[in-house]
Amino acid sequence: MTITHRDRSKILIMLVIMLTALPLCGNAQTHYESNISIGAKAGTTLSLMTLKPTVPQSILPGVMAGLSFRYIEEKHFGFIVELNMMQRGWKETFEGTEYAYQRQLTYVHIPFLTHIYFGSNKFRGFFNAGPEVCWMIGDSHTQNFDIYNQPDFNDAYRETEQFDMEVKSKFDYGISAGLGMEFILKNKHSFILEGRYYFGIGNIFGSSKADHFAASRGMSISVSLGYMFRLK
Repeated sequence: MTITHRDRSKILIMLVIMLTALPLCGNAQTHYESNISIGAKAGTTLSLMTLKPTVPQSILPGVMAGLSFRYIEEKHFGFIVELNMMQRGWKETFEGTEYAYQRQLTYVHIPFLTHIYFGSNKFRGFFNAGPEVCWMIGDSHTQNFDIYNQPDFNDAYRETEQFDMEVKSKFDYGISAGLGMEFILKNKHSFILEGRYYFGIGNIFGSSKADHFAASRGMSISVSLGYMFRLK
């Protein structure tokens, strides 16, 4: 039996969801006081797009901001849900020319993350991982040439269909994982610095045999600074 990329993606998501739910479903022998916190975060993103056939790219910078809810029931384990706005996309390179093209996609991200932490009541390190679902709310491109009357790029094999290709699927899903530090002040206030990687599984363009691109998946790195307030 042949396992397709779509099947592997579904299996991967199921495994991550199971790992995400495991800390919340387990019952430890020693009970710890639950910890509920809410917060906000903001930062920057660095993104690329996996396109097949390939397109020469460099990193596209963007911004992100959002809200967080964190629940900790057991020592060292917790669960995080976020509502984030994030800019992703890609920036193309044109070697030996002054041409420029970039496409910026704005998404609402909702990650469901397992939160694993270690440290003291003043400082903690942590690891977050889990699935994300995303919905595109913005799509814009900028360039210094006419995409409908394209110049000679000195590359006969360069892909150009993506310049004005419409997005077929605004819904995206993927896996994210991040590492960070938390500085706790007076038990209720804390500041969080985190770096996180997102690997998209869904394609924004059509990916059937009749379509031009076999893959059009996003990936990004985000660096954010956040504030959390402990409610309980």
